Formats: sequence, structure tokens, C-alpha cells
Amino acid sequence: MQFKIDLEITPEEIRRLMGLPDVQGFQEELLAQIRKQMEAGAEGYDPQSLMRPFMNQATASVELFQKMFGNMMQAANTKTNNLG
Repeated sequence: MQFKIDLEITPEEIRRLMGLPDVQGFQEELLAQIRKQMEAGAEGYDPQSLMRPFMNQATASVELFQKMFGNMMQAANTKTNNLG
């Protein structure tokens, strides 16, 4: 048996559904600071070290999302097998 699910949902709706905070203002502020440092030619400016904590969090979020869907699919599969 195969299931195909098509969802038409905006990123804003997904964010709210998952209970994630709205970080748009924070992102805009962060990018403004990065631009300011780049334009000023700040000594020791290293964009990789600046973004590393955010990339680690993004990776962890994706892994959590994948695990959640995997658990949901496993539960659905177990339930289907128990019915048949």
C-alpha cells in the first residue's frame, strides 16, 4: 500500500504548526550587523565563525524534524500491520 500526501502550506504556516518562534526580526538584525562589519572592514571578521552556531542549530532542527516524521511513519506502519 502506498500513500501520497501533497500539502500546500506556506513556510509561515509550517512555523506556526511546529510551534517555532518567528525569528525574522532577529535575522534582519543579524544581517544588518554582518553588513556593517563587512563594510567597515572589521579586523578579525570571520563570517564562518559568526554563522557556525546558527548552522549547528539549523542542522539539529532538520534532524529533529526528520526523526519526528520517521516516528510518525513507523507508528502508522505498525498500526496498519496490526489491523491487517
